[in-house]
Amino acid sequence: MKKVIFFCACFFSFSTSVSAFDSALVMDADSGRILYSQNENKQSLIASTTKIMTALVVLNNAKLDDIVTAGDEIKDAYGSAIYIKPLEKMSVEDLLYGLMLRSGNDAALVLAKHTAGSVEGFAKLMNDTALMIGMKNTIFENPHGLDEQTKNKSTVYDMSLLMIEAMKNEKFREITSAKKHIVKTNFNTYEWYNKNRLLTDYKYATGGKIGYTTAARHTFVSSATKDDKNLVIATFVDPDRFVTHETLYEKYFDMYEKYTLVDKDNLKIDYKEGYKLYTTSSFSMLLTKEEAKRVKRDVELYTEIKEGTGSKIIGTISISLDGKTYKKLNLYGERPKVEVKKKSFFERIKDFFKW
Repeated sequence: MKKVIFFCACFFSFSTSVSAFDSALVMDADSGRILYSQNENKQSLIASTTKIMTALVVLNNAKLDDIVTAGDEIKDAYGSAIYIKPLEKMSVEDLLYGLMLRSGNDAALVLAKHTAGSVEGFAKLMNDTALMIGMKNTIFENPHGLDEQTKNKSTVYDMSLLMIEAMKNEKFREITSAKKHIVKTNFNTYEWYNKNRLLTDYKYATGGKIGYTTAARHTFVSSATKDDKNLVIATFVDPDRFVTHETLYEKYFDMYEKYTLVDKDNLKIDYKEGYKLYTTSSFSMLLTKEEAKRVKRDVELYTEIKEGTGSKIIGTISISLDGKTYKKLNLYGERPKVEVKKKSFFERIKDFFKW
């Protein structure tokens, strides 16, 4: 009887830990496939997970070694901070560490002013980047996520897309995965530790950003890699976010295998004689064994192309599962140049007299 009671208690605890959130999404970072979702398109306040976008915009628009002097903009900061002072100098790179590790709202404002001249100008860069990524249900009004005056709203789906895009940046990966960073300025020496506890609690974690305001409650966007499988998880309104993310990672890492569905180095498609067929990128996707049997690779080759040398798009290859297309890649055909042997002087004389 005791064993039965113990089992039921554990099961209840496990279920609660992964169902207390308001919104959640697990995404295959390689294919963008949603493996699990709840309220994936519900727009919510996102608090300091905003800073993933802040970091990405800064990385795309500012120089890491620029030295920035903090000004009056830091007077508008409250809540979590790196406690930079007016006239204190710090590099853009160090400010990014303060932004991501310590969730510095003052760092966010200093970076925004340096990058775009104003919070409003920086917010425009954030929204432009969101549109480029495909974040259709997102609006940014500030670089920090504080929501008493201006508000940033998004969905777990959009924030997962953002995390995947940010993780393509090598410097972002370095910063978001750092557990500790030391900074020396003209005023002080700082030793910062990452607030993302998942990095120490879960050995497969590779980065992420936590957030909290009274209105938004606990938010969290994270990434992890195990056995070459890459996942991103976003949760909103989840008081047990670290346990939730670790539990979901283990569940979906175990459930799926990674399949390379298009290998750019080993592409075997028949085409016109003399053409070399290739694609510029490979494509992998997490699938169960049963799903792998249902995957379709549809090749469309164009009937009319201009003859000649060089590369040209000659078709597409699409990857779909159960009627949904997950990737469409261009196929290129390269016709090798025909080398014309240069005739010798005597051969040209011979040809002349033949004429």
